[in-house]
Amino acid sequence: MAHWTLNDISWNDFDASKARPDLISLVKAACMVEHNGYDYARYLSEVFVGDEEFLALAHEWAVEEVQHGQALRKWAELADPAFDFDKSFAMFTTGYKLPLNVQASVRGSRTGELIARCVVETGTSSYYTAIKESSDEPVLKAICGHIAADEYRHYKLFYTTLKKYLELENIGTVKRLSVALGRITESEDDELAYAFFAAHNTDGTLVYDHKLYSNRYLANAYALYHKRHIEKMTSMVFKAVGLKPFNVIRRAVDSALWRIMQRRTQKLESYRTPMPAAA
Repeated sequence: MAHWTLNDISWNDFDASKARPDLISLVKAACMVEHNGYDYARYLSEVFVGDEEFLALAHEWAVEEVQHGQALRKWAELADPAFDFDKSFAMFTTGYKLPLNVQASVRGSRTGELIARCVVETGTSSYYTAIKESSDEPVLKAICGHIAADEYRHYKLFYTTLKKYLELENIGTVKRLSVALGRITESEDDELAYAFFAAHNTDGTLVYDHKLYSNRYLANAYALYHKRHIEKMTSMVFKAVGLKPFNVIRRAVDSALWRIMQRRTQKLESYRTPMPAAA
């Protein structure tokens, strides 16, 4: 059961003057990725066939993910009445496909799949927290507060199931860390870049270029983060891979990642919204 509904949002409090262009761009992309939750559930149903207890929870997770997409979509449409979600979502799902017809996890094991899911929920919880703290628009702050809390609960769901499969599959720390690092690097894959492209290809004349639209998405997203968000993410990832979440090594990783993100943000500054005119 969802912990909140769209009726819990005070939509009449929307303040267009506080809807920043960079956040509108990010929300347009995010609403499509979240709205695709049922495809992710279908993938998990193939990977975890036979585990009815987990699949029931995964279905509830997918329902909540789709609700995230619905809430973000409604906000995006308020912020930009010209935003055509149906057209953009059709373009997104045509251009980006999940591996649905599988018989095993692309991560090599069910344990690996759950680690990857923990990494994703870690990232989304911190991401929506960063949007909430960055925005002055009251409705977006409320939506992102709800979503961030949901994503943290989702992390705990996958982490609890992960502990069960660790006993069954006995995957070592090195392998777990490898899976986590692999999933982290995928944050710059086609999914978010293509969602950002589809959200902005309003007249259908733009041509998808992965590097260009990845940079445009990341330029807006990375600029929202503070070191505290990085610290929260590394702590949660350390826990998922079996490392102590509070130690000297983790603090060193925090500092290194923060420096990398600062440099990356500066390098991508020219790609931030308002976007340059299409070539």
